[in-house]
Amino acid sequence: MGENALDWLRRDELVLAERTPYEEVFREDITCVRHYLPLTDDSIDLQGQRVPVVPTRFRVPLVLVAPLAVTMRIYDLFPDRSLVKYLTARGFDVYLVDWGRPEARHDGLHLADFFAGILPRALAAVRAHSGSQRLSLHGWSFGGLFAMSYAALGDPDIVNLVLVGAPCDYHAAGELGPHARRAAKQLSRLSERTGLGVHRLPPRLMRSPGWANSLMFKLTNPVGTLEGYGELLLNLHDRDFVTAHATNAAFLDDMTAYPGAVTQDIIRHFWTDNCLLDGRLPLPGAHATLRDVTANLLVVAGTEDPIVPVRATAPLLTLMGSRDKQLLTGPGGHTGILGGSRAPQHLWAPVADWLAARSD
Repeated sequence: MGENALDWLRRDELVLAERTPYEEVFREDITCVRHYLPLTDDSIDLQGQRVPVVPTRFRVPLVLVAPLAVTMRIYDLFPDRSLVKYLTARGFDVYLVDWGRPEARHDGLHLADFFAGILPRALAAVRAHSGSQRLSLHGWSFGGLFAMSYAALGDPDIVNLVLVGAPCDYHAAGELGPHARRAAKQLSRLSERTGLGVHRLPPRLMRSPGWANSLMFKLTNPVGTLEGYGELLLNLHDRDFVTAHATNAAFLDDMTAYPGAVTQDIIRHFWTDNCLLDGRLPLPGAHATLRDVTANLLVVAGTEDPIVPVRATAPLLTLMGSRDKQLLTGPGGHTGILGGSRAPQHLWAPVADWLAARSD
């Protein structure tokens, strides 16, 4: 009997993500750093276009700092639409910080444990492996928060900083902005009346599981989510369509948890205090501010991003001390600006060009 489309949906080989070869150069508990190996072909396929593979590498390695709550599939989503493969083809020595899958035992980890604790050790491993002290950091979403916060703490050898959909003004943050403002008022009143605060609760009570993060993400665009499932039902006869849907779903349906203390930090530092808009880091007692960032700065924003719209990330340009700084906008939502079908032409290429001019 022939195989039908519903059978295809159950097969792991439908998922085309993470096919680019890499080696692991650092591991600490669930966190690891991937190093993508040199490509062996003369060119790569990028959505039907051939991109030549540059035979030499830039002197400054490029470290992709991932956010929490997502798997690394988004960076290597399809063989013909892979950010890590494209950047490697363009001549960059590419590393990727993967935070793994936080479990209940990680609920005590705060945001600062990632950007001021684990990330410095991960970058030390990159430097040892690459032989280069100078690095470029590329951070998407919360990865951008980690990258900018680390740079603010005073590493003079971070020469380039690319922040993609990185939040700054939480009270202007798309779908979440109004909720954050309301939550800030209610939490302030609660604290004034009772002396209680979210940060005083046991972190395990504040854990945000992966399924909840997936649901919240989909609810930022409920119409688009329903349309996607409707298109799947209409195209169950088309193996290529089903394969593409399964690959995207493997990312969107498999988000990871926020540790409880991270959720507490988000509510306290961002929803309530909106600290980044004042240039302050989500690190109590820190003297460093975003003004201490001196790396060349490229802020990337999606014109259709419902989570971190342009107005929520653009203030970074004035808050940071960088002399060389630029805003790049392009089509796409929060994931689309990193891995969507329009990203290679409108965002990957100009980001790579910008880095190439500053990586020797």
